[in-house]
Amino acid sequence: MKSVFKMLPAAFVVLAVAGLPASAQQAPAQQQAPTLKPGSPAAIAAAKEILAMKNAAAMYANAVPNIVERTKDTLLQSNLNYQKDLNEVAVIVAQRLAGREKEINEGMAQIYANEFTEQELKDLVTFYKSPLGQKLLANEPRAIQFSMSYMNQWAQQFAEIVNGEFRAEMRKRGKNI
Repeated sequence: MKSVFKMLPAAFVVLAVAGLPASAQQAPAQQQAPTLKPGSPAAIAAAKEILAMKNAAAMYANAVPNIVERTKDTLLQSNLNYQKDLNEVAVIVAQRLAGREKEINEGMAQIYANEFTEQELKDLVTFYKSPLGQKLLANEPRAIQFSMSYMNQWAQQFAEIVNGEFRAEMRKRGKNI
């Protein structure tokens, strides 16, 4: 089954989490995720079912190895003489922490349980199991891909218009750019 989450590479999660230098990964308190109230077991179960139907795990499947690799690369920048050791340690750390990406699914389920009521989550499960819901799951990735392509094309064409407007206004000021 196709899913919108297949369109989002696991690198998205890694960039969001590990795309910054290690010192910048420590977000200030005001930027940290809000504390979530615990969802009911039924709400969490429904949220997990929705995430499974959307194949959300594909989005973060490589989060652990990618974050380990990013961390190693960051450490290598200031410790080039330890390249061999850091390469070996990266394998050990990746093996030791393998599977921790499942924590993301738990957190996502909790977020869904905070954003939707238990009944809404159950209704969403029912919807996604319906013919229209199945069609949405199957076709949404393609629709998103085409939408992104359209938005990129529009932005490029609009940027040319904006550039022309800048040039015209600058010519009015006697400055040819």
